[in-house]
Amino acid sequence: MQRRTRGINTGLILLFSQILRVGVSNIPPVTLATLALNIWFFLSPVKPLLGSCLSVDTCYQQKDWQRLLLSPFHHADDWHLYFNMASMLWKGINLERRLGSKWFAYIIVTFSLLTGVVYLLLEFALAELMNEPGFRGNCAVGFSGVLFALKVLNNHYCPGGFPNVLGFPVPNRFACWAELVAIHFISPGTSFAGHLAGILVGLMYTLGPLKKVMEMCAGNFPSRVHHSGQQYYFNSAGYARYQDSYPYGGPGYSEEVPRNYDAYTAGLSEEEQLERALQASLWDRGLWTQW
Repeated sequence: MQRRTRGINTGLILLFSQILRVGVSNIPPVTLATLALNIWFFLSPVKPLLGSCLSVDTCYQQKDWQRLLLSPFHHADDWHLYFNMASMLWKGINLERRLGSKWFAYIIVTFSLLTGVVYLLLEFALAELMNEPGFRGNCAVGFSGVLFALKVLNNHYCPGGFPNVLGFPVPNRFACWAELVAIHFISPGTSFAGHLAGILVGLMYTLGPLKKVMEMCAGNFPSRVHHSGQQYYFNSAGYARYQDSYPYGGPGYSEEVPRNYDAYTAGLSEEEQLERALQASLWDRGLWTQW
């Protein structure tokens, strides 16, 4: 495995600048807490990436189930953190205002755990069906599996429209699937199974029994949906994937949501942001350490 080290975490600086541009007081509490938790674990990780990433081997065979809690909140580098948390900033503001803070917190916790479980099942199924044990060793970290589940919810509550995916207009209901494929053309080191797990969890909530099960378990705070005519789209990038120990490959708020798309994207489309991040990564010299 490789991890990039930086003297200056440019992605972290960009993330803080976007949070300040939106305004801390305009960010609902659960969204803000989720951002803070991810930043905290990036700056002070509980374990190194090899000790927190999620795989069939580490969880099932080694019985290290705490990775289900740790893996969503650890990120491979500052750019990985930036893209995921910039996406969380938008999705959190939109969904928490609609659903209420208690229910949104419930969703974040449930989706974080369930996305990891579905990811393990997918990797296990691939290993068995393709007779390829290597899938059991694929180890993943990052919050973007959860973000894909939240994207399904957002598209469900804001139907219609044609968001752009790599410059092509895609019907809203198919946007997640298009982005699932597009991200892996742009950044092949990401985990296809991790993102797919998020989409499946989102569909389990919007089309399947998950929401009813959650309501039965919650009892005291049913979900509250506030429909709005506003629609925003912001894509997530990268649920970092590692294979074995080798490098890549193997109640509502009164504040108005900012209407200026630039407040979230610094004037760039998601694809342009991702392209710049990847170029910055490739241009760095002497900043890689073998892990």
